[in-house]
Amino acid sequence: MRIAVTTPTGNVGRHVVAALVRAGVRPRVLLRDPDRLSPEIRDEVDAVQVDQYDADAVAAATEGVDALFWVDPPSDGEDPLADYGRATGSVVRAVTGNGIGRVVFQSSVGAEKREGAGEIDGLAHTETALDGLGIDVTHLRCGYFFTNLELQLDALRAGAPLQVILPLDLPMAWVAPRDIAEVAAARLLSRDWSGRCVQAVHGAADLTWHQVADILTAATGRRIGVERISDDAMRSQLHQVGMSDGLVEAVLGMSTGLREDFVPEQLRTVRTTTPTTLAAWAYDHLRPLLADAPRSEA
Repeated sequence: MRIAVTTPTGNVGRHVVAALVRAGVRPRVLLRDPDRLSPEIRDEVDAVQVDQYDADAVAAATEGVDALFWVDPPSDGEDPLADYGRATGSVVRAVTGNGIGRVVFQSSVGAEKREGAGEIDGLAHTETALDGLGIDVTHLRCGYFFTNLELQLDALRAGAPLQVILPLDLPMAWVAPRDIAEVAAARLLSRDWSGRCVQAVHGAADLTWHQVADILTAATGRRIGVERISDDAMRSQLHQVGMSDGLVEAVLGMSTGLREDFVPEQLRTVRTTTPTTLAAWAYDHLRPLLADAPRSEA
């Protein structure tokens, strides 16, 4: 089977590539900068330099491919949904032009809303476009990535609390990117499914932010708190790090769009539950990143 993988150096993509290599597949990997591939993986893949927003380049890079793992590239522009639309155009062009009959798409919990969830609306647009192609497609509706905590790493090192705009007692799915990759690789390699499929990837447990803070405190050995701030306060913080107005609203929308009466289309079952716990991830990954930081006396 000839399999192509996008974002092969990302939080999920790098694990997809490794899983395929372990399975005996030599994947074709699409990325802007092949030098970003780890040295140990370069000889195990066929790397193609490509911009996912360039539909012609993506089509050329996926010629002869049987199955595709597609991740919409992150947007840093003024109009993120327009960027998602461009990425969607690229994957549609590649699938239709090359007769690719099998796609695994990294989507998100919340895409089932179809609108009103910020950047997630862009993933919903890609889902809809792929559904219209009459191919075998699996949409991975992923929970909140553990690795998103690294976005507040400087604050954690300084002993500051995590800051969020969601209710602190609202449970949500938390998931390890490596677990998402394992599901993606299994879907890419399996021939026992067909048609349109939705596969939620909810991680090991639904957690509130209060529970997250307690788990991180125990796993890292340092006191980690959490506080809810206003939407405007978060908006101001995002502007301060250089985000455009459009990007700020798209990022905020991923939280504000899911905090009122949202229920995922697929509930937690053995099919949607993956093994890695937040405690295990925090001990293995977050604790070393905080090891050299001064401890808070709070």
